[in-house]
Amino acid sequence: MGDLEIRSAAADDLPAIVGMLADDPLGAQRESPDDLSPYLTALEQLAADPNQHVVVAVREGRVVGTLQLTIVPGLSRRGSTRSIIEGVRIHADERGSGLGSRLIEWAIDTSRREGCRLVQLTSDNTRTDAHRFYERLGFQPSHVGFKLPL
Repeated sequence: MGDLEIRSAAADDLPAIVGMLADDPLGAQRESPDDLSPYLTALEQLAADPNQHVVVAVREGRVVGTLQLTIVPGLSRRGSTRSIIEGVRIHADERGSGLGSRLIEWAIDTSRREGCRLVQLTSDNTRTDAHRFYERLGFQPSHVGFKLPL
């Protein structure tokens, strides 16, 4: 896999991150790579919150993957803390290289270090390849997710 660094995302990474978020049929409808200002505001808010980890995977100076990991303290499951993985994206050139597995392993390891008892994620119903990927990594499709746009 060559040298790979997983590190916190910085403002300079936003063009690459947003480009990956927009690089599929769903993301193309939701994201605006031409206007990075809302993403910069969001990244600043996330960076100020110790329970948020937005990371990028960098190879040879190039951002090739990203994800967001959120740590959520809770009362259920005997007061367990859980983590939520969001926004997993791998650059088209890197898909199938094992990079996605490395990023998810990073998220799971970080969740353990943060004292989480559960890691969860959602994936759009249309992303059947992603579903197979997550199941291969041990995730179980145990719940039905609901969203309400505001």
